[in-house]
Amino acid sequence: MNRWFYAILGVIAAAAIAIGIDMFADARLANVQIDMTQGRIYTPAVGTRQILAALKEPVTLRLFYSRDLGSTIPAYGTYADRVREMLREYASLSHGKIKLEFYDPEPFSDVEDRAMAYGLQGVPLDQGGSQIYFGLAGTNLEDDQRTIPFFQAEREPFLEYDLTKLVYDLSNPERPVVGVMSSLPLDGDPRQMMMNQGRGPGGQPYAATVLLRQTNTVKIVPTDAQTIDPDIRVLLVAQARHLSPATLYAIDQFVMRGGKLMAMVDPWSEALAAMPSPTGMPPEDTGSDLKQLFDAWGILFDPGQLVGDLTGAWRVRSGSGGRDGVVDYVAWFNIREGINHDDPATADLQQVTVASSGFLSKAPDARIDFTPLLVTSAQSGPIRADDLRSPDPAKMLAGFKPDGGPRVIAARVRGILKSAFAGPPPLADNDKRPADFPAYKSQTAGPANMVVVADSDILADRFWVRISDFFGQSAATPFSDNGAFVANLIGTLAGGDALIALRSRGATNRPFTLVARMQSQAETRFRQTQQALQQHLGEVEKQLRTLRSGGASGDAKPDAVITEAQRAAIAAAQDDILQTRQKLRAVQLELNRDISALANEMRIFTIVFVPALLTLLAAGMGIVRQRRRARSKA
Repeated sequence: MNRWFYAILGVIAAAAIAIGIDMFADARLANVQIDMTQGRIYTPAVGTRQILAALKEPVTLRLFYSRDLGSTIPAYGTYADRVREMLREYASLSHGKIKLEFYDPEPFSDVEDRAMAYGLQGVPLDQGGSQIYFGLAGTNLEDDQRTIPFFQAEREPFLEYDLTKLVYDLSNPERPVVGVMSSLPLDGDPRQMMMNQGRGPGGQPYAATVLLRQTNTVKIVPTDAQTIDPDIRVLLVAQARHLSPATLYAIDQFVMRGGKLMAMVDPWSEALAAMPSPTGMPPEDTGSDLKQLFDAWGILFDPGQLVGDLTGAWRVRSGSGGRDGVVDYVAWFNIREGINHDDPATADLQQVTVASSGFLSKAPDARIDFTPLLVTSAQSGPIRADDLRSPDPAKMLAGFKPDGGPRVIAARVRGILKSAFAGPPPLADNDKRPADFPAYKSQTAGPANMVVVADSDILADRFWVRISDFFGQSAATPFSDNGAFVANLIGTLAGGDALIALRSRGATNRPFTLVARMQSQAETRFRQTQQALQQHLGEVEKQLRTLRSGGASGDAKPDAVITEAQRAAIAAAQDDILQTRQKLRAVQLELNRDISALANEMRIFTIVFVPALLTLLAAGMGIVRQRRRARSKA
């Protein structure tokens, strides 16, 4: 009786302990998580945590996800689970500033109308006309709105960047101020507008400038400025020529104070070379350089050298020897394979066109992070800048020799930078310093972030858009991603260090490498056997046609008499064809045999072996416990 009493009491005590542990875990450990994924894709980066911790006003995020999408395409179901988990983690880290709402927009419902009102993208799932949704809409207290119209599977590695950027934009609704310093007529050339009046869109603002103004407040900075306005978040220095020491000092101190810089230099500017000169003569020099700044910051750029590339070279007309022909102009080329798809700004770009571009590198002793964004192919080589003064594409192609491998055309630079100046440089006799002239800083307080590009013709319309006149309005049709390249990079710089530091994270759709390797090996064996059998089958069928024609060739003879020996040979050939086709079907069935065997082994392992192992382990623990009790009684 006592034994049963103590047994019941033990069960009650065990149940009470289990309930107590569960209540404690629910109260104290509800938010405790362990990210065991490779790359820690469910763990927000430091930059994301900084942005979420700095939220001052509430932000509401509404996820519209059609469950039919996940049931039809399971990969999207997995992706949706990751999005939901990331959003819940964001809400937890925001200390209540982020409010989450989840919706399933069924066809022809009020929720679907709401998703459409937010501008989310509906995708047809079948022929019935119903739409499915997988997008995010965010709003703040001022009714500012940001959306991700549809979570594209290809952009899953940048999920954290996209979510963090959306939250950042909602918490900072004011447009960032971008300063532009350039010798190019980025806002249009009045002289060309007068010359082309009524005859096309010449002299209009650059399409890249128009694109930049859509998301930023652009402020023109003169090329003789002594200071950079403190409200400028990003400074674009694009082909700014003949800068004085005072202006170089202003750029230097802007970076030292934490400003973000995008510097575009060029050994030969095709845009400036095409501009009409007062004398009517072609220019002798159109290049630009920031040598004093680059030398201090550990960036190497030779203004006397260009880079040519056989891969992606433009086809242009060339008059050589009195005859016109079409040749590859290696100084102008498209970059496709050399785009860095691990950077959020360039991840979705397909092609960037450069013209008469220079190249960059990191100084051997420089203590900076130098991350290439645009790289030439292995079929690239140097070209002298002097050869561009009167270029001959055919002659240039004949003398071009690929050498030295890929070269960097654009790169991100990050690190602690020292000033290129020991103090403010002396001014000319008639110049005076502004009243609000900032104090000198010898180096950056934290890691500086900038982008350096060795080509300014990326901005020129002729190398990325086709401009047409549509009833008096200029219409730009892009054929390269140059405008998006510039706008995206400035967007990441304007977002601050927290956004710049975010890079692509791993995707949740992880391949089974063992299965893929086995499938590849099986396909290799299948293809070899298949080719041999098909070759044999073709020979037998040819022999059969010859026998049926009654001759040695394949030409049919209507009056041919087939002998008994030939009939026997025809029957044997038909049997051979039948057996060969059976072998082909057998080989096709064997293609997935190893995969199926592996799948069965995994099923046996998970359904039988693991439970059996746990059962044996529990039985072993029970036996050990009984022996201990027996010893204690003895």
